[in-house]
Amino acid sequence: MKNSLKYLAVVPFLFLCLSCGGKKSEGIVIDFWGMGVEGEKVDSLMVEFEKQNPGIKVKVQKIPWTAAHEKLITSYASETMPDVFQLGNTWIPEFEALNSIEPLNGMIKKSSIVKPDNYFAGIWETNVLDSIIYGVPWYVDTRVLFYRSDILKKAGYDNPPKTWQELYDLSMKIKKLNNNDRQFSFFLPVNEWAPFIIFGLQANSTLLKNKNQYGDFSGKEFKKAYNYLMQYYANGLAPKGMSEVSNIYQAFAEGYFAMFISGPWNVVEMKNRFPKNMQDKWMVAPLPAPDNNYPGVSLAGGSSLVIAKSSKNKEAAWKLIEFLSTKKTQVDFYKSVADLPAVKEAWNDSVFVSDKYMKAFYVQLQRTVPTPKVPEWEQIVISKIQIMTEQTANKSMSVDDALKKLDNDVDKILEKRRWIMQQKINNDLNRQQKK
Repeated sequence: MKNSLKYLAVVPFLFLCLSCGGKKSEGIVIDFWGMGVEGEKVDSLMVEFEKQNPGIKVKVQKIPWTAAHEKLITSYASETMPDVFQLGNTWIPEFEALNSIEPLNGMIKKSSIVKPDNYFAGIWETNVLDSIIYGVPWYVDTRVLFYRSDILKKAGYDNPPKTWQELYDLSMKIKKLNNNDRQFSFFLPVNEWAPFIIFGLQANSTLLKNKNQYGDFSGKEFKKAYNYLMQYYANGLAPKGMSEVSNIYQAFAEGYFAMFISGPWNVVEMKNRFPKNMQDKWMVAPLPAPDNNYPGVSLAGGSSLVIAKSSKNKEAAWKLIEFLSTKKTQVDFYKSVADLPAVKEAWNDSVFVSDKYMKAFYVQLQRTVPTPKVPEWEQIVISKIQIMTEQTANKSMSVDDALKKLDNDVDKILEKRRWIMQQKINNDLNRQQKK
Protein backbone atom coordinates (compact mmCIF):
# COMPACT_ATOMS: atom_id res chain seq x y z
CA MET A 1 0.00 0.00 0.00
CA LYS A 2 2.85 2.31 0.93
CA ASN A 3 4.55 1.68 -2.42
CA SER A 4 1.27 2.34 -4.27
CA LEU A 5 0.86 5.68 -2.52
CA LYS A 6 4.46 6.55 -3.33
CA TYR A 7 3.81 5.72 -6.99
CA LEU A 8 0.66 7.86 -7.07
CA ALA A 9 2.58 10.77 -5.57
CA VAL A 10 5.20 10.54 -8.32
CA VAL A 11 2.66 10.63 -11.19
CA PRO A 12 1.62 14.30 -10.76
CA PHE A 13 5.28 15.23 -10.39
CA LEU A 14 6.11 13.52 -13.67
CA PHE A 15 3.13 15.19 -15.34
CA LEU A 16 4.31 18.61 -14.16
CA CYS A 17 7.80 17.93 -15.43
CA LEU A 18 6.45 16.87 -18.80
CA SER A 19 4.39 20.06 -18.91
CA CYS A 20 7.46 22.12 -18.09
CA GLY A 21 9.39 20.35 -20.78
CA GLY A 22 6.62 21.13 -23.27
CA LYS A 23 6.74 24.82 -22.52
CA LYS A 24 10.50 24.90 -22.75
CA SER A 25 10.37 23.39 -26.23
CA GLU A 26 8.35 26.36 -27.45
CA GLY A 27 11.47 28.52 -27.14
CA ILE A 28 11.23 32.31 -27.23
CA VAL A 29 7.92 33.94 -28.08
CA ILE A 30 8.04 37.51 -29.38
CA ASP A 31 4.94 39.65 -29.07
CA PHE A 32 4.63 41.88 -32.15
CA TRP A 33 1.95 44.56 -32.54
CA GLY A 34 1.16 45.73 -36.07
CA MET A 35 -1.26 48.52 -36.93
CA GLY A 36 -3.91 48.68 -39.63
CA VAL A 37 -3.42 46.70 -42.83
CA GLU A 38 0.24 46.12 -41.92
CA GLY A 39 -0.84 44.22 -38.82
CA GLU A 40 -3.24 42.17 -40.92
CA LYS A 41 -0.65 41.20 -43.53
CA VAL A 42 2.62 40.86 -41.60
CA ASP A 43 1.63 37.37 -40.40
CA SER A 44 2.43 36.03 -43.86
CA LEU A 45 6.11 36.95 -43.38
CA MET A 46 6.50 35.19 -40.05
CA VAL A 47 6.63 31.66 -41.46
CA GLU A 48 9.91 32.47 -43.21
CA PHE A 49 11.30 34.29 -40.15
CA GLU A 50 10.55 31.35 -37.88
CA LYS A 51 12.08 28.98 -40.44
CA GLN A 52 15.29 31.04 -40.43
CA ASN A 53 15.27 31.36 -36.64
CA PRO A 54 14.42 28.00 -35.04
CA GLY A 55 13.39 28.42 -31.43
CA ILE A 56 11.78 31.83 -31.96
CA LYS A 57 8.04 32.19 -32.46
CA VAL A 58 6.24 35.45 -33.27
CA LYS A 59 2.81 36.19 -31.89
CA VAL A 60 1.23 38.96 -33.97
CA GLN A 61 -1.51 41.16 -32.60
CA LYS A 62 -3.44 43.22 -35.14
CA ILE A 63 -4.57 46.65 -33.94
CA PRO A 64 -6.62 49.21 -35.90
CA TRP A 65 -4.93 52.60 -36.25
CA THR A 66 -7.91 54.28 -34.54
CA ALA A 67 -7.17 52.35 -31.34
CA ALA A 68 -3.39 52.08 -31.64
CA HIS A 69 -2.28 55.08 -29.61
CA GLU A 70 -4.62 54.43 -26.70
CA LYS A 71 -3.74 50.72 -26.61
CA LEU A 72 -0.01 51.45 -26.58
CA ILE A 73 -0.38 53.98 -23.76
CA THR A 74 -2.51 51.53 -21.80
CA SER A 75 0.04 48.75 -22.27
CA TYR A 76 2.78 51.10 -21.08
CA ALA A 77 0.81 52.08 -17.96
CA SER A 78 0.02 48.42 -17.17
CA GLU A 79 3.59 47.27 -17.94
CA THR A 80 2.40 44.88 -20.64
CA MET A 81 4.06 46.36 -23.71
CA PRO A 82 4.85 44.01 -26.62
CA ASP A 83 8.46 43.17 -27.45
CA VAL A 84 8.37 44.80 -30.89
CA PHE A 85 5.78 47.18 -32.28
CA GLN A 86 5.05 49.43 -35.20
CA LEU A 87 5.12 53.13 -34.38
CA GLY A 88 4.22 56.06 -36.63
CA ASN A 89 7.46 58.02 -36.81
CA THR A 90 5.83 61.19 -35.43
CA TRP A 91 4.96 59.19 -32.28
CA ILE A 92 8.56 58.33 -31.47
CA PRO A 93 9.24 61.51 -29.40
CA GLU A 94 6.23 60.75 -27.19
CA PHE A 95 7.25 57.18 -26.42
CA GLU A 96 10.86 58.23 -25.91
CA ALA A 97 9.65 60.82 -23.39
CA LEU A 98 7.86 58.00 -21.56
CA ASN A 99 11.19 56.11 -21.46
CA SER A 100 9.34 53.15 -23.00
CA ILE A 101 11.43 52.34 -26.09
CA GLU A 102 14.92 50.90 -26.30
CA PRO A 103 17.88 52.86 -27.76
CA LEU A 104 19.18 50.90 -30.75
CA ASN A 105 22.62 52.43 -31.38
CA GLY A 106 24.51 49.41 -30.06
CA MET A 107 22.49 46.89 -32.04
CA ILE A 108 22.78 48.94 -35.24
CA LYS A 109 26.56 49.25 -34.80
CA LYS A 110 26.87 45.44 -34.80
CA SER A 111 24.34 44.84 -37.58
CA SER A 112 25.26 43.96 -41.14
CA ILE A 113 21.67 44.65 -42.28
CA VAL A 114 20.47 47.83 -40.57
CA LYS A 115 22.78 50.70 -41.46
CA PRO A 116 21.87 54.41 -41.70
CA ASP A 117 23.20 54.65 -45.27
CA ASN A 118 20.69 52.01 -46.38
CA TYR A 119 17.81 54.42 -45.72
CA PHE A 120 16.56 57.78 -47.01
CA ALA A 121 18.26 60.40 -44.84
CA GLY A 122 15.14 62.41 -43.97
CA ILE A 123 13.20 59.29 -43.01
CA TRP A 124 16.06 57.93 -40.89
CA GLU A 125 16.31 61.25 -39.07
CA THR A 126 12.74 60.94 -37.76
CA ASN A 127 13.99 58.09 -35.54
CA VAL A 128 16.89 60.03 -34.01
CA LEU A 129 16.62 62.14 -30.86
CA ASP A 130 19.78 63.76 -29.49
CA SER A 131 21.97 61.34 -31.51
CA ILE A 132 20.16 58.30 -30.05
CA ILE A 133 18.32 56.02 -32.50
CA TYR A 134 15.01 54.66 -31.22
CA GLY A 135 13.44 53.13 -34.33
CA VAL A 136 14.22 51.52 -37.67
CA PRO A 137 12.13 52.68 -40.65
CA TRP A 138 9.80 49.88 -41.76
CA TYR A 139 7.93 51.55 -44.59
CA VAL A 140 7.90 55.12 -45.82
CA ASP A 141 5.59 57.66 -47.34
CA THR A 142 5.81 61.21 -48.53
CA ARG A 143 3.66 63.64 -50.51
CA VAL A 144 3.99 64.45 -54.21
CA LEU A 145 2.02 66.32 -56.85
CA PHE A 146 -0.79 64.45 -58.63
CA TYR A 147 -1.78 66.15 -61.88
CA ARG A 148 -3.90 65.82 -65.00
CA SER A 149 -1.33 65.66 -67.81
CA ASP A 150 -3.91 66.41 -70.51
CA ILE A 151 -5.12 69.60 -68.77
CA LEU A 152 -1.55 70.77 -68.18
CA LYS A 153 -0.82 70.31 -71.87
CA LYS A 154 -3.85 72.41 -72.83
CA ALA A 155 -2.51 75.13 -70.52
CA GLY A 156 0.85 75.06 -72.32
CA TYR A 157 2.81 72.87 -69.89
CA ASP A 158 4.37 69.69 -71.29
CA ASN A 159 5.99 69.04 -67.91
CA PRO A 160 4.76 69.53 -64.34
CA PRO A 161 5.75 72.78 -62.56
CA LYS A 162 9.15 72.84 -60.89
CA THR A 163 8.94 76.13 -58.99
CA TRP A 164 6.33 77.99 -56.94
CA GLN A 165 6.14 80.58 -59.71
CA GLU A 166 5.46 77.93 -62.35
CA LEU A 167 2.80 76.31 -60.15
CA TYR A 168 1.01 79.63 -59.73
CA ASP A 169 1.37 80.57 -63.41
CA LEU A 170 0.04 77.17 -64.47
CA SER A 171 -2.89 77.47 -62.05
CA MET A 172 -3.84 80.86 -63.52
CA LYS A 173 -3.73 79.44 -67.05
CA ILE A 174 -5.88 76.44 -66.10
CA LYS A 175 -8.39 78.79 -64.51
CA LYS A 176 -8.61 80.78 -67.74
CA LEU A 177 -9.16 77.55 -69.68
CA ASN A 178 -12.12 76.70 -67.48
CA ASN A 179 -13.59 80.22 -67.37
CA ASN A 180 -15.90 78.87 -64.68
CA ASP A 181 -16.24 79.93 -61.04
CA ARG A 182 -17.10 76.37 -60.09
CA GLN A 183 -13.91 74.84 -61.49
CA PHE A 184 -10.47 75.20 -59.98
CA SER A 185 -6.82 74.52 -60.69
CA PHE A 186 -5.34 73.28 -57.44
CA PHE A 187 -7.16 71.28 -54.76
CA LEU A 188 -5.81 72.66 -51.48
CA PRO A 189 -8.21 71.49 -48.74
CA VAL A 190 -8.43 73.91 -45.82
CA ASN A 191 -8.97 70.98 -43.45
CA GLU A 192 -5.65 69.32 -44.33
CA TRP A 193 -2.55 70.56 -42.55
CA ALA A 194 0.09 68.75 -44.65
CA PRO A 195 0.35 71.12 -47.69
CA PHE A 196 0.75 74.16 -45.43
CA ILE A 197 3.48 72.49 -43.36
CA ILE A 198 5.22 71.26 -46.52
CA PHE A 199 5.35 74.72 -48.10
CA GLY A 200 6.49 76.16 -44.77
CA LEU A 201 9.35 73.66 -44.65
CA GLN A 202 10.20 74.48 -48.26
CA ALA A 203 10.53 78.13 -47.24
CA ASN A 204 13.07 77.00 -44.58
CA SER A 205 10.75 77.51 -41.62
CA THR A 206 11.62 75.43 -38.56
CA LEU A 207 7.93 75.75 -37.49
CA LEU A 208 9.02 75.85 -33.83
CA LYS A 209 11.90 77.80 -32.30
CA ASN A 210 14.15 77.98 -29.24
CA LYS A 211 14.73 74.22 -29.07
CA ASN A 212 11.12 73.54 -30.05
CA GLN A 213 9.77 75.42 -27.03
CA TYR A 214 7.76 78.08 -28.91
CA GLY A 215 5.80 78.41 -32.12
CA ASP A 216 7.46 80.13 -35.08
CA PHE A 217 4.53 80.29 -37.48
CA SER A 218 4.52 84.08 -37.51
CA GLY A 219 8.20 84.05 -38.51
CA LYS A 220 9.04 85.41 -41.95
CA GLU A 221 9.73 81.98 -43.50
CA PHE A 222 6.42 80.36 -42.67
CA LYS A 223 4.56 83.59 -43.38
CA LYS A 224 6.10 83.72 -46.85
CA ALA A 225 4.78 80.21 -47.63
CA TYR A 226 1.40 80.89 -46.06
CA ASN A 227 0.86 84.11 -47.99
CA TYR A 228 1.84 82.30 -51.17
CA LEU A 229 -0.82 79.61 -50.64
CA MET A 230 -3.49 82.12 -49.65
CA GLN A 231 -3.26 83.53 -53.21
CA TYR A 232 -4.87 80.33 -54.49
CA TYR A 233 -8.02 80.99 -52.46
CA ALA A 234 -8.04 84.74 -53.06
CA ASN A 235 -7.87 84.30 -56.85
CA GLY A 236 -10.35 81.43 -57.13
CA LEU A 237 -7.69 78.85 -57.95
CA ALA A 238 -8.59 76.54 -55.05
CA PRO A 239 -11.98 75.79 -53.42
CA LYS A 240 -12.41 77.26 -49.93
CA GLY A 241 -15.02 74.94 -48.46
CA MET A 242 -14.07 71.75 -46.64
CA SER A 243 -17.01 69.81 -48.08
CA GLU A 244 -16.97 71.05 -51.68
CA VAL A 245 -15.26 67.86 -52.83
CA SER A 246 -16.89 64.67 -51.57
CA ASN A 247 -15.14 62.34 -54.03
CA ILE A 248 -11.69 63.50 -55.14
CA TYR A 249 -11.38 60.80 -57.83
CA GLN A 250 -14.62 61.82 -59.52
CA ALA A 251 -13.80 65.52 -59.17
CA PHE A 252 -10.31 64.94 -60.58
CA ALA A 253 -11.74 62.99 -63.52
CA GLU A 254 -14.32 65.70 -64.24
CA GLY A 255 -11.65 68.42 -64.25
CA TYR A 256 -13.07 70.13 -61.17
CA PHE A 257 -9.41 70.59 -60.31
CA ALA A 258 -6.24 69.58 -62.15
CA MET A 259 -3.69 69.16 -59.34
CA PHE A 260 -3.53 68.04 -55.74
CA ILE A 261 -0.91 66.93 -53.22
CA SER A 262 -1.11 63.43 -51.76
CA GLY A 263 0.77 60.27 -50.86
CA PRO A 264 1.45 56.79 -52.26
CA TRP A 265 -1.85 55.34 -51.06
CA ASN A 266 -3.61 57.40 -53.72
CA VAL A 267 -1.61 55.78 -56.53
CA VAL A 268 -3.40 52.54 -55.72
CA GLU A 269 -6.74 54.34 -55.40
CA MET A 270 -6.27 56.15 -58.71
CA LYS A 271 -5.45 52.90 -60.49
CA ASN A 272 -8.61 51.33 -59.08
CA ARG A 273 -11.07 54.24 -59.06
CA PHE A 274 -10.11 56.60 -61.89
CA PRO A 275 -12.04 55.87 -65.14
CA LYS A 276 -10.30 53.22 -67.25
CA ASN A 277 -10.44 55.33 -70.39
CA MET A 278 -8.58 58.14 -68.55
CA GLN A 279 -5.77 56.17 -66.94
CA ASP A 280 -3.26 57.75 -69.32
CA LYS A 281 -4.34 61.27 -68.34
CA TRP A 282 -2.89 61.48 -64.82
CA MET A 283 0.63 61.37 -63.47
CA VAL A 284 2.65 62.20 -60.36
CA ALA A 285 5.74 64.37 -59.92
CA PRO A 286 8.00 65.60 -57.12
CA LEU A 287 6.86 68.83 -55.51
CA PRO A 288 7.90 72.21 -56.91
CA ALA A 289 10.42 74.30 -54.97
CA PRO A 290 10.34 77.98 -53.97
CA ASP A 291 13.34 78.55 -56.24
CA ASN A 292 15.29 76.56 -58.82
CA ASN A 293 16.42 73.93 -56.30
CA TYR A 294 14.01 71.28 -57.62
CA PRO A 295 12.42 69.30 -56.14
CA GLY A 296 11.17 71.08 -53.07
CA VAL A 297 11.25 69.16 -49.80
CA SER A 298 8.32 67.09 -48.61
CA LEU A 299 7.30 65.30 -45.42
CA ALA A 300 9.28 62.37 -44.05
CA GLY A 301 6.45 59.99 -43.23
CA GLY A 302 5.93 56.33 -42.53
CA SER A 303 6.19 53.83 -39.68
CA SER A 304 9.13 52.49 -37.73
CA LEU A 305 9.85 49.33 -35.78
CA VAL A 306 10.79 49.79 -32.13
CA ILE A 307 11.65 47.54 -29.20
CA ALA A 308 10.01 48.07 -25.82
CA LYS A 309 12.46 48.89 -23.07
CA SER A 310 10.61 46.39 -20.89
CA SER A 311 11.13 43.51 -23.36
CA LYS A 312 12.88 40.44 -21.97
CA ASN A 313 13.61 39.22 -25.50
CA LYS A 314 15.56 42.12 -26.98
CA GLU A 315 18.06 39.97 -28.89
CA ALA A 316 15.30 37.95 -30.56
CA ALA A 317 13.29 41.14 -31.15
CA TRP A 318 16.26 42.67 -32.98
CA LYS A 319 16.53 39.58 -35.19
CA LEU A 320 12.91 40.16 -36.22
CA ILE A 321 13.63 43.82 -37.06
CA GLU A 322 16.65 42.78 -39.13
CA PHE A 323 14.56 40.20 -41.00
CA LEU A 324 11.87 42.81 -41.78
CA SER A 325 14.65 45.12 -43.02
CA THR A 326 16.12 42.87 -45.70
CA LYS A 327 15.61 43.78 -49.35
CA LYS A 328 13.62 40.62 -50.09
CA THR A 329 11.26 41.03 -47.13
CA GLN A 330 10.71 44.71 -47.95
CA VAL A 331 9.78 43.88 -51.56
CA ASP A 332 7.53 41.00 -50.47
CA PHE A 333 5.77 43.29 -48.02
CA TYR A 334 5.24 45.94 -50.70
CA LYS A 335 3.61 43.33 -52.94
CA SER A 336 1.30 42.44 -50.07
CA VAL A 337 0.26 45.86 -48.76
CA ALA A 338 1.66 48.45 -51.25
CA ASP A 339 3.67 50.22 -48.52
CA LEU A 340 6.78 51.85 -49.97
CA PRO A 341 10.00 50.17 -48.75
CA ALA A 342 12.25 52.04 -46.37
CA VAL A 343 15.39 50.27 -47.60
CA LYS A 344 16.77 52.03 -50.69
CA GLU A 345 18.16 48.82 -52.21
CA ALA A 346 14.61 47.44 -52.49
CA TRP A 347 13.81 50.17 -55.00
CA ASN A 348 16.10 48.44 -57.52
CA ASP A 349 13.59 45.61 -57.81
CA SER A 350 11.74 45.39 -61.12
CA VAL A 351 8.39 45.98 -59.41
CA PHE A 352 9.49 49.59 -58.82
CA VAL A 353 11.70 50.12 -61.87
CA SER A 354 8.79 49.20 -64.16
CA ASP A 355 6.23 51.36 -62.34
CA LYS A 356 6.11 54.84 -63.91
CA TYR A 357 4.45 56.33 -60.83
CA MET A 358 7.13 55.18 -58.40
CA LYS A 359 9.94 57.24 -59.94
CA ALA A 360 8.50 60.47 -58.53
CA PHE A 361 8.27 58.99 -55.05
CA TYR A 362 11.84 57.70 -55.17
CA VAL A 363 13.11 61.16 -56.18
CA GLN A 364 10.96 62.88 -53.54
CA LEU A 365 12.02 60.52 -50.76
CA GLN A 366 15.56 61.82 -51.19
CA ARG A 367 14.25 65.30 -50.40
CA THR A 368 12.26 64.86 -47.20
CA VAL A 369 12.58 66.47 -43.78
CA PRO A 370 11.09 65.54 -40.41
CA THR A 371 8.52 67.69 -38.67
CA PRO A 372 9.51 68.97 -35.19
CA LYS A 373 10.29 66.05 -32.90
CA VAL A 374 8.06 66.88 -29.97
CA PRO A 375 5.31 64.73 -28.43
CA GLU A 376 2.84 67.57 -28.90
CA TRP A 377 3.26 67.82 -32.68
CA GLU A 378 0.08 66.03 -33.71
CA GLN A 379 -1.97 68.11 -31.29
CA ILE A 380 -0.52 71.24 -32.87
CA VAL A 381 -1.24 70.36 -36.49
CA ILE A 382 -4.61 68.70 -36.00
CA SER A 383 -6.28 71.01 -33.51
CA LYS A 384 -4.71 74.35 -34.40
CA ILE A 385 -3.39 74.66 -37.95
CA GLN A 386 -6.53 73.34 -39.64
CA ILE A 387 -8.79 75.82 -37.81
CA MET A 388 -6.53 78.75 -38.66
CA THR A 389 -6.35 77.82 -42.35
CA GLU A 390 -10.12 77.84 -42.79
CA GLN A 391 -10.42 81.23 -41.11
CA THR A 392 -7.76 82.90 -43.25
CA ALA A 393 -8.93 81.30 -46.50
CA ASN A 394 -12.40 82.73 -45.88
CA LYS A 395 -10.91 86.08 -44.78
CA SER A 396 -12.53 85.99 -41.35
CA MET A 397 -9.04 86.67 -39.98
CA SER A 398 -5.96 88.31 -41.47
CA VAL A 399 -2.83 86.27 -42.07
CA ASP A 400 -0.83 88.26 -39.51
CA ASP A 401 -3.48 87.91 -36.81
CA ALA A 402 -4.02 84.22 -37.55
CA LEU A 403 -0.33 83.34 -37.38
CA LYS A 404 0.17 85.32 -34.16
CA LYS A 405 -2.81 83.54 -32.63
CA LEU A 406 -1.44 80.22 -33.82
CA ASP A 407 1.88 80.93 -32.12
CA ASN A 408 0.08 81.86 -28.89
CA ASP A 409 -1.95 78.64 -28.98
CA VAL A 410 1.14 76.56 -29.72
CA ASP A 411 3.06 78.25 -26.90
CA LYS A 412 0.34 77.13 -24.48
CA ILE A 413 0.52 73.56 -25.77
CA LEU A 414 4.31 73.61 -25.27
CA GLU A 415 4.16 75.06 -21.74
CA LYS A 416 4.81 71.68 -20.09
CA ARG A 417 7.76 71.08 -22.44
CA ARG A 418 9.33 74.39 -21.38
CA TRP A 419 8.86 73.48 -17.71
CA ILE A 420 10.49 70.06 -18.17
CA MET A 421 13.43 71.56 -20.05
CA GLN A 422 13.90 74.21 -17.35
CA GLN A 423 13.90 71.52 -14.66
CA LYS A 424 16.57 69.67 -16.59
CA ILE A 425 18.70 72.83 -16.82
CA ASN A 426 18.28 73.46 -13.08
CA ASN A 427 19.28 69.87 -12.25
CA ASP A 428 22.37 70.13 -14.45
CA LEU A 429 23.37 73.40 -12.75
CA ASN A 430 22.90 71.88 -9.31
CA ARG A 431 25.09 68.91 -10.22
CA GLN A 432 27.80 71.23 -11.54
CA GLN A 433 27.72 73.36 -8.37
CA LYS A 434 28.06 70.27 -6.16
CA LYS A 435 31.20 69.29 -8.06
